[in-house]
Amino acid sequence: MSRTIFVTTALPYANGSFHIGHIMEYIQADIWVRSMRMSGHTVHFVGADDAHGAPIMLKAESEKISPSELVARIAAERPKYLQGFHIKFDHWHRTNSPENIALAQEIYLQLKDAGFIESRTIEQFYDPVKKMFLPDRYIKGECPKCHAIDQYGDSCEVCSAVYAPTELIAPYSTLTKATPVLKSSEHFFFRLSDPRCVAFLQEWTNGKNAQGKPRLQSEVLSKTREWLGTGQDAEASLNDWDISRDEPYFGIPIPDAPGKYFYVWLDAPVGYLASLKSYCALQGIDFDALLDPAGDTEQVHFIGKDIVYFHALFWPAMLKFSGRKTPDALNVHGFITVSGEKMSKSRGTGISPLKYLELGMDAEWMRYYIAAKLNSHVEDMDFNPDDFIARVNSDLIGKYVNIASRAANFISRYFDGALAYHSDTNELLSLATTTAAKVRQDLEDREYSRAVRTIMAHADHINQAFDSAQPWVMAKGFSTASPEQQAALQDICSRTLAGFKALSVMLNPILPVLGNKVARELFGMERDFIWSDIHELPTHIAPFKHLLQRVDPKLMDSLLEAPAAPVVQPGGEAIAETIDIKDFAKVDLRIAKIVACEAVDGSDKLLRLSLDVGEGRLRQVFSGIKSAYQADELVGKLTVLVANLAPRKMRFGVSEGMVLAASHADDKVDSGIYILEPWPGAQPGMRIN
Repeated sequence: MSRTIFVTTALPYANGSFHIGHIMEYIQADIWVRSMRMSGHTVHFVGADDAHGAPIMLKAESEKISPSELVARIAAERPKYLQGFHIKFDHWHRTNSPENIALAQEIYLQLKDAGFIESRTIEQFYDPVKKMFLPDRYIKGECPKCHAIDQYGDSCEVCSAVYAPTELIAPYSTLTKATPVLKSSEHFFFRLSDPRCVAFLQEWTNGKNAQGKPRLQSEVLSKTREWLGTGQDAEASLNDWDISRDEPYFGIPIPDAPGKYFYVWLDAPVGYLASLKSYCALQGIDFDALLDPAGDTEQVHFIGKDIVYFHALFWPAMLKFSGRKTPDALNVHGFITVSGEKMSKSRGTGISPLKYLELGMDAEWMRYYIAAKLNSHVEDMDFNPDDFIARVNSDLIGKYVNIASRAANFISRYFDGALAYHSDTNELLSLATTTAAKVRQDLEDREYSRAVRTIMAHADHINQAFDSAQPWVMAKGFSTASPEQQAALQDICSRTLAGFKALSVMLNPILPVLGNKVARELFGMERDFIWSDIHELPTHIAPFKHLLQRVDPKLMDSLLEAPAAPVVQPGGEAIAETIDIKDFAKVDLRIAKIVACEAVDGSDKLLRLSLDVGEGRLRQVFSGIKSAYQADELVGKLTVLVANLAPRKMRFGVSEGMVLAASHADDKVDSGIYILEPWPGAQPGMRIN
């Protein structure tokens, strides 16, 4: 039975570029959407930029542009990422759109009419230096629950506690480091503690959707139990939600309260609806009918575990009591880590998706690797460079593509591309159909890693059958071979290519570009694969063409590589633009002693240095100076280290700083590389001023 599904991903905040965590989530959702469409379901897949809030206002202010200009600039970047990784949203919008302004204000008024909005005078933290009320994320302090330090003003990243900023211990403004003061202000609250709301959320979080599946994963349900409580404690465990902010603020005005704006988390999820409404207008679809609460449209959200509180409590309650359709499923995933470390730009452990594309790395390598690591649980996914290379080269090239390249050559050379099956095909079709049904269900259930394992096990089966038949032996003396031997060769190669087609159908949601190429160029189809193509045996192929490149380990090295040693060449390179003493003071240069040094296996330019910087421990630094120095000649020498450079995760380990060196700006001039060497008498840890 055909289904109609409205699918979204979390809205990225429009004050910065996409990171690999965004790309992981979008790929996860895109695979699901493509698989559902292959089943014949109608899917409306939309996204949007989260374009409001204090961070955007403050960043725009620092750049001396308007918030709308900042949002527009960031939005202009989005297509190269989405298209680059073959992520096919039907529509991409922004929350500062007319549709979102109108919908957010309409929902607020409907909630107010239903008795879920009330105003209160509250004391709120105010930065006396910046002269503005501080948003929660611009206040830090000690968590009142677990006492972790440097936690944000609304929730703790360590224990997941949710609290008011005024509950923080030793709070401070992240803008000015000033101690905030309390000032009174009228604010508007969504009454999440209302008994009607609590009763609804108890039912909704425990309920099932139209497919008979739980709306929430078990881990998410357990978390909502902590927040909602049970029985008589339920109402007391939910706090009402402050949905307003005072000017100055970049947001949507509250219609009946001059100088007040909606907190960004009220209008951000409304952006899902606004993006769909904009898309419906472009496509001539009745938006209200599509999302009729009594209708059959399913509403599915893909989000990260850090925003469950908003999506599992506030969002369904807002929708319910404003008379709208509530979500049918929250598909929550964990974070992405890199070689076991939490992804962090400041620690240099992130992966730049833009650099990945600029290096010419195949987007479908990443799509396959992410699929091979994801499941339906709220678990972190680890990106391991060596595992990435092994999986792509072994699975996609060694197992999958290898099937077509081996069998297609025989068919093209001896049978002019014609496929024929000279023995019973019932078992062949039955196995492919059964395997594809498992994969299809696993993809719908978001058990991607299990689906990939099933696909690769089927590939192993096909390869083993091909090897056992030894078609290269059958092909010897083909022109004089018996008709039976010729038929046997055509049969095993045809069966192998039928298996390759079945694998391609199964992999199509994960590898859509490759799947399109296989369908159209190898099998001569005039459309992309759909699931029912599993039931049709191919009858002809075109000559085999190259399908996929292996991962070159050097590409991975480049993706994860630390910055090269700085180049200093007066007279040979233009002097950089002028800075002031404050800019220079940000760079912490320290005397470092080279305690140990060794070449790095697998790299033709890196040395691994162990440095004493007077910290009571040794730092590991990778430096691209192998062409100029032998490892043993550097041991015991002093040099200069950029000590406060963010650590950078490389394929070989973490580099904790950068050794200064000089070389000529022109690569054609062979002038060598020279590390900076302080005069004798300097001591490790001394700062260079």
